[in-house]
Amino acid sequence: MVRAMPSDRIRDHAGQGAATTVAAHRARRRLRADRARQLADLLRRQLLTGAFPDGTLPHESALATEYGTSRNTVREALDLLRAEGLVARQPGVGTVVVAHKYPHGLDRLMGLAETLREHGRVTNEVRTMGPAPAPAPVAGRLQLAPGTDVLYIERLRRLNGLPLSLDLTYIPLDIGTELLGADLENTDVFRLLEAVTGRRLGHAEITLEAVSADTHSAAVLEAPRGAAVLMLERLTHLADGRPVDLEFIRFRGDRITMSGLLHRSQ
Repeated sequence: MVRAMPSDRIRDHAGQGAATTVAAHRARRRLRADRARQLADLLRRQLLTGAFPDGTLPHESALATEYGTSRNTVREALDLLRAEGLVARQPGVGTVVVAHKYPHGLDRLMGLAETLREHGRVTNEVRTMGPAPAPAPVAGRLQLAPGTDVLYIERLRRLNGLPLSLDLTYIPLDIGTELLGADLENTDVFRLLEAVTGRRLGHAEITLEAVSADTHSAAVLEAPRGAAVLMLERLTHLADGRPVDLEFIRFRGDRITMSGLLHRSQ
């Protein structure tokens, strides 16, 4: 004899089934999102290293076959790259590369023009320049007494005419005074420091982090307010160890990539 299942038990059973279905659907979406991020990382590397010389990515189905994934995952990966401004969808053409990031090495002490000389011309727009009392953190880093005057320089740096970085620089005034009449628009500060002091630069301490662009920085860099920028804090020393240049450099994150060669200590 077959007994009828009470209506409340039927409803409970149906509810459990629905919940299981929703949970499974969410798990599949999370898995696809994870795979999309992985694929986006792989494609980003290829974009930045010129793996698509004609500027056009393979068709979605070809990418899905090459990476052993679904076309939905490929679409989500391309959506991530579009959100970064690296690619765009062109009707009748497909997905094309629309942006390029320039490599900035972190394993040598060089100025921006030296670093990017193979990629075009770096120019500097000097927005502010002159003596100013050093804020306590700046004085401490430069080994100066609090309130000591330093040379403060704010520059917008462009590569081939495109805004690339906003540099805030602090230099001890006994050195900085001689920079007041120098060609800062076309010359790296590093070269000028070595010319003025007659000594080579020795080493630099750096800190790199991602920060949100404030209203001023976003406007100067022609970037959306709140966009992620790479903040490089660099304290540069002469070969004798004296700190001579403290910089806070905000790079447009969509136009620069940092790289270096690291060795494991023995």
